[in-house]
Amino acid sequence: MLSASALPSIVAVMLTLALPAWAAPQPISKRSTSELSLKAQLRLADTAIERYQLLPKDEDFVFNFTASEVPVATSQNFPALVGTGASFSIGELPACSMSFLHLHPRATELFALTSGRVLSEMVPEAGVLDSEGKQRVIRVELSPGVVTIYPAGSFHTQVNPDCEPANFAAAFTSDEFAVGLVAAETFSLSDDVIAATFGQSIAGEDIETVRNAIPTTMAIKVEECLTKCGKQKRQV
Repeated sequence: MLSASALPSIVAVMLTLALPAWAAPQPISKRSTSELSLKAQLRLADTAIERYQLLPKDEDFVFNFTASEVPVATSQNFPALVGTGASFSIGELPACSMSFLHLHPRATELFALTSGRVLSEMVPEAGVLDSEGKQRVIRVELSPGVVTIYPAGSFHTQVNPDCEPANFAAAFTSDEFAVGLVAAETFSLSDDVIAATFGQSIAGEDIETVRNAIPTTMAIKVEECLTKCGKQKRQV
């Protein structure tokens, strides 16, 4: 299934293929743009100079995180990023919380901490083994000013084990990096596939129990930390 974020690129390709072979190139200023979004126009631009012409205001090159409902700047909400191969995010990992185990299928991520403390775990691709011949898991502790890297497609998560929030910034090597949620996507498969994948260790009603237990909030509360900090479990 195609994600909504992939549609502008697909539209651009389809429009390009649909042009008659004899059609002479037209300056972008003369093209009909009534049915194209700004992002589609930017992707169809022949040169970087034309992209600048489509972004005539200086404000087109500024993204205000404080005014955005989602603190992630991608080509979908910041058109100036089209064609740059980059996007950016800032955020906060609440006290005693863990981010979903996730991956970015189209981008490598550089994750930097600006305040607090975070424990990071990352699983590289199959075949990357530790000294015992088992799947390698890279575990690091991050403090302010420290950055770690999550190669594209690698599973990773971050845990804030302390009683105060941890703030971070993240840069991505794609203007449409996307997110894959490992647990939710795995358990969206059919029961037979899940049962076989886990060696028949879970099946039947247990599979549905696991599906229903997968958290839907942005961060997962860490029970041990909640007890240490005297906090009650609540939705983020």
